[in-house]
Amino acid sequence: MAVWYSGRTGSLFKHAKILSGLVKHIKRTQSERYQMREKKERGGTESGFWDEGPCHRGNAAKFARLNCGGPRRGRKRGKMEVDGELWKRQDEKGAAAMRCKDPDCSCLLVAIKLRLPLAPLELARLGGQGLGLPAHYVRSSFRQTIFHLAGLLVNLTDHGAETGRATERSPHRREHDRPPGPQPVERSHSSTNALPPHVIASMNAVPVTPGIGLQTYNSGEDDTLDGLKGSISPGYFTKKDVDHAIAASPAPTGPKSQDQSFEGQVEAGADAGKDFLKRLSRVAMGSRRDSLSEIRATNPNLSLSGNIISATFTIPHTLKYRKGSDWELKPRRGQSALFDSFSYLSSDEAPWNHTVVAWTGEIETPTDSPSPPGTPPSTTVHLGSLNVLSAPVPIHGEKAPPTPPLVDGLWIAHEDMHRLEQQLSHDKKIKTVPVWLADEPEGHQDGIRLKDQGRWRRYAEHDLYTLLHYKQHEPTDGRAERVQWADYYRMNQKFANRILEIYKPGDIVIVHDYNLMLLPSMLRQRAPHMYISFYLHSPFPSSEFMRCLPRRKEILEGVLGSNLVGFQSYSFSRHFASCCTRILGFPSDTTGVDAYGSRVEVGVFPIGIDAIKVASQAFTDAVDLKYNSLKNMYGGRKMIVGRDRLDSVRGVAQKLMAFERFLEMYPEWREKVVLVQVTSPTNIEEKGDPENKIASRVNELVMKINGMYGSLGFSPVQHYSQYISQDEYFALLRAADIGLITSVRDGMNTTSLEYVICQRESAGPLILSEFSGTAGSLKDAIHINPWDLSGVAESINTALTMSEDRRQQMQQNLLAHVTSRNVQYWIAGFLRRLVNVLGSRKDIISIPLLDRATMLRRYRAAKKRLFMFDYDGTLTPIVGDPSAAIPSERVITSLRALAADHRNAVWIISGRDQEFLNHHLGHITELGFSAEHGSFMRHPGTTNWENLAEKFDMGWQEEVMEVFQKYTDKVPGAFIERKRCALTWHYRAADPEQGIHMSRECQKELETTVGRKWDVEVMTGKANLEVRPTFINKGEIAKRLVTTYNAEMQALDTPSHTPCSSNKLEFVLCMGDDFTDEDMFRALNGLSAPSDGTAEVEADNTFSVTVGASTKVTLARWHLLEAEDVVECVALLAGVGGGGGGASAGGVLSMGEVNLAALSAVEDKIPDGAGETA
Repeated sequence: MAVWYSGRTGSLFKHAKILSGLVKHIKRTQSERYQMREKKERGGTESGFWDEGPCHRGNAAKFARLNCGGPRRGRKRGKMEVDGELWKRQDEKGAAAMRCKDPDCSCLLVAIKLRLPLAPLELARLGGQGLGLPAHYVRSSFRQTIFHLAGLLVNLTDHGAETGRATERSPHRREHDRPPGPQPVERSHSSTNALPPHVIASMNAVPVTPGIGLQTYNSGEDDTLDGLKGSISPGYFTKKDVDHAIAASPAPTGPKSQDQSFEGQVEAGADAGKDFLKRLSRVAMGSRRDSLSEIRATNPNLSLSGNIISATFTIPHTLKYRKGSDWELKPRRGQSALFDSFSYLSSDEAPWNHTVVAWTGEIETPTDSPSPPGTPPSTTVHLGSLNVLSAPVPIHGEKAPPTPPLVDGLWIAHEDMHRLEQQLSHDKKIKTVPVWLADEPEGHQDGIRLKDQGRWRRYAEHDLYTLLHYKQHEPTDGRAERVQWADYYRMNQKFANRILEIYKPGDIVIVHDYNLMLLPSMLRQRAPHMYISFYLHSPFPSSEFMRCLPRRKEILEGVLGSNLVGFQSYSFSRHFASCCTRILGFPSDTTGVDAYGSRVEVGVFPIGIDAIKVASQAFTDAVDLKYNSLKNMYGGRKMIVGRDRLDSVRGVAQKLMAFERFLEMYPEWREKVVLVQVTSPTNIEEKGDPENKIASRVNELVMKINGMYGSLGFSPVQHYSQYISQDEYFALLRAADIGLITSVRDGMNTTSLEYVICQRESAGPLILSEFSGTAGSLKDAIHINPWDLSGVAESINTALTMSEDRRQQMQQNLLAHVTSRNVQYWIAGFLRRLVNVLGSRKDIISIPLLDRATMLRRYRAAKKRLFMFDYDGTLTPIVGDPSAAIPSERVITSLRALAADHRNAVWIISGRDQEFLNHHLGHITELGFSAEHGSFMRHPGTTNWENLAEKFDMGWQEEVMEVFQKYTDKVPGAFIERKRCALTWHYRAADPEQGIHMSRECQKELETTVGRKWDVEVMTGKANLEVRPTFINKGEIAKRLVTTYNAEMQALDTPSHTPCSSNKLEFVLCMGDDFTDEDMFRALNGLSAPSDGTAEVEADNTFSVTVGASTKVTLARWHLLEAEDVVECVALLAGVGGGGGGASAGGVLSMGEVNLAALSAVEDKIPDGAGETA
């Protein structure tokens, strides 16, 4: 191959050195065998430089078209003349430097010959002074050509290379400007040694690649320069093949015009030189596959198994069930970018073992009515689209057309379920594990019965999807939402169960989109050390909208079970972090959220498409036929194309109104422009909502525009409400003169990216809504506000009147982005960031949110249970006045119902004194109490208090009172609380800053005086400072209770009594909010530590729960946010409904939505009447 480029003297050798270094690197990898063979075969007669031969027509003649700006006087065989002067050639080790002898021209040509099986000639321009290239021949900039060359060189594995130093010979150069090293010796142009290697017969005859000779490279080239653009019989290196490899050849980012001034050319050349190394390294990274061993070596502290589990809502296939036979699998419509990423991870190009876990989707049953072959169906309602790429996000946003419902549902036998699992697990493209979502547990051994299959998507699509896209439904009585939320919760639980069946330590789990927003937290609850990431393909709204969602807390908590959360754009990630702070109270910044004792990283990862796949599908003979038909159909008129789903967030109505405004503002374009709008139906939003009747509105606008600006022979708007085939879709994008996308709120719109690929030849402008998720990535598109109709109309006119140079520049920049930031780049970058996050935080373990379903299962299975609750901040929220923290009626009802079960031992372990606890909760005789952090105890069924500190000297209290009083006088609002065995200094009502500062001073003084003299400890609490004896704490009380109840059960396990199934506690729940409760958590961890069965209580049956801020360092195993959550958990176990009624009063059916969801997950069904209110 010969690469010819020209440039100024100062930059020539820099780029020659870069290429030389690259070739030398390739040369080091050559096999000695090839070099010896080449030397052996080198011999015979070498033809002249311009002799007739295989290279003459294809290359030499093209090179002869180069000129110095003046008229070409002629071209003769055997030499080339420019203004009467011959070019001088110099050759050394395969390199040649040539300079024009014209004294008025300072241009320089350098040739570097590479013995590679590539196209024999590539031209690149570096803005050389005086060098003129024919405008129609400049088909690529320096950066494009060198980038393409470098990509091919990097991928070279078994071919030789031969290079030398590119030198310059100029009588006008100063001595110090000469390159280092020996200078070339001038030789006669008739010498055979001066021949470039690519035209020496003894060299180009070497059989490098079997079946490919030099003529193969020229098979796609025409004799003239115009042939480069021609369409002739395809060869091994035809232009079409190279263009389909566009993912490796991004276009330049800077402006380029064939009619640039000399100054502009020089500036563009300089920028290209600076960008060369950066692009070269980018190619090397993109074409190189990181092995798993390299990833492990980079992160030695991670125990990566090499497995990736991708959890998405629906499998990549639509299913049709035939009893007793193989399942019929068809590609699922939409989700092309997501499924392409799955294909990449499952291919040999990725170093991972990949498995997809997904719901089967609505399963269809074929109709058995016979009909003659070829008979068209009577309706197309139940037929799927042939186009797998035409549907943008939302991911599978529309409900699959349902099969007419059966009376008893669809029964699928176990053997048929197993048959489908085998088919999916052996899929050559994507290995898939299906999730079976059954409505009821009966018959699971023999099969499942599917009723109302669409119920599993209702909450996500009716509540979440609309809210994420800034749409809000009218408030309802909540009956339907209760059931839908329970289904949503239960569906996420089934996904978690399925993933845990195949999960191995070290696996990476990637959860996709809004249908599975609870899944990360559920997985974290079951496997605290799991590597989890979440990617949202939809927008994420601001906190003002997120607050409108009743289950906002649970949704955010679910996502925060991840190690890394990814979004399409920066604004979405910023909104998420803001919601976590404003709704949950978690500290956050632009890079992450502090949650549950760990940090959840937040990042922006704009998704891409498989550019090579799209290009190969968009430029086929079948698409060409439809493309030509479209062009002929509209008779040379300008085509504005739109392809959208018919829902309110796609902005179809706004697009039509803007087009109407365009025809009004620019009458000269009437009957010269046609808007072709294709819409596909969607059932995301409820049809009964009058606000979302978009179809009627769109039809009205179409009729209005056609009636006002159309005629009998022409309609300015062509609206097709239907699914179109893949070929029709790509032909439409190719035929468009303008691509118009007016989404009012969008996450990922693949149509805009596919439009860029399809316009690589036509360079039609792209008009893109600034509210689209791809707007931040496609910065060179024309951005519009779809609500500004006049602004959109002006943008349409701008696009129609845009110059060719500007359109080409826009297209090249957009194409560079789409082809380089493809779907492979997206998923690889997302995984790289996840591994880096995991490696940097390997020793940090997050405290998962309490799994209510698991807690309820353990509770129901236990025969003896122990409950230990703190009071302030746990059963009641923290208030400014301690005396105002009184229990609510719901707390009292729940505690009474819980303690009424003889299998439950319920204790309140608080820092409060006896009088307070007696006054507010003493009437519940089944409760046990521990006052003043364990100084006093009152057992259930009694009214007497036991003083555990009566033998201890309390003389320290006078000294502590003196110190407390001194600081009380200094801090307005502070006061002292005197207990029997402890003293507490409160500063809740004081100035926060002064209170914190003075509490630290007081603590230091007490620790250096009273703490050294007496056996007491100084503890900091929530806006208080407490002094108590060291031997009295909540941990000692917890130990005493566990050992006491275990001893009682062991005593019952005698021949004279009925044997117990276990002689130990089978369920322990301990909840607290501050550091004094850490003593209880520490004690329980010690009691459950041995795993050999000798522990006082099994670890799986112990639920230690901390309440409050997510950033606290805790010894608890679970986490809840606030006191209200504690009360809900107690109510769930006690069977108390929202109205305060017990189980006998039907309270189970009036539980809150979260408790109802947990109950449904445990029972695997929605309780009868759950949609009714108490």
